[in-house]
Amino acid sequence: MVQQVTTSSLSLLAGLLNAALVPVVAFYLMRDWDLVMAGIMRLVPRTLVGGVSSAVNEAHTVLEAFVRGQLVVMGAQALIYSLGLWMVGLNYAVVLGLVAGAASIIPYAGAVIGVGSALLVGYLQFGLDVWALGLIGSVFIVGQLIESFALTPLLIGDRIGLHPVAVIFALMAGGQLAGFTGILIALPVAAVLLVFCRRLVSIYLTTDTYLG
Repeated sequence: MVQQVTTSSLSLLAGLLNAALVPVVAFYLMRDWDLVMAGIMRLVPRTLVGGVSSAVNEAHTVLEAFVRGQLVVMGAQALIYSLGLWMVGLNYAVVLGLVAGAASIIPYAGAVIGVGSALLVGYLQFGLDVWALGLIGSVFIVGQLIESFALTPLLIGDRIGLHPVAVIFALMAGGQLAGFTGILIALPVAAVLLVFCRRLVSIYLTTDTYLG
């Protein structure tokens, strides 16, 4: 028991230290980002500088579009959940909807957190009313379906140049390869890979191998 408690305590302490390092590292990366990129670009062969710079700028643009699209999706989900819960008659509908929308920055977390908290509030308000609790659950089921098959493919996929089917497969592949973390980073990684794949294809189309 002592060994288990010690191991768990050390793991918790390591997790807290890592979490505390995140804003520190992020601050220095953002402050010195231009210097870091300039140092990297000095190592690139001079004949490739133009193409590499163009590809990096395009990847930056894609990631910026991803972040903006994700924020739009979060806002849309918050609106859907708030409106749906308000129509059901649940107390604190707007607050619960905003929390679920904010949590949706992590795929599927918004629905899980939102439905859990909403069902708890619904139980306190309606008791064991199966119809009311079922309506609350239905709001999040519908919201998640809209997000998965409409909002994310259209608002994020189109902005980062990914086909809606590619968005779905990227999320599935990310989940299979790296679990929760894979789902979280699947779309930005896929978007950046798409940028460089397009560059490689364009280079291939100018080679003697393709032109014969």
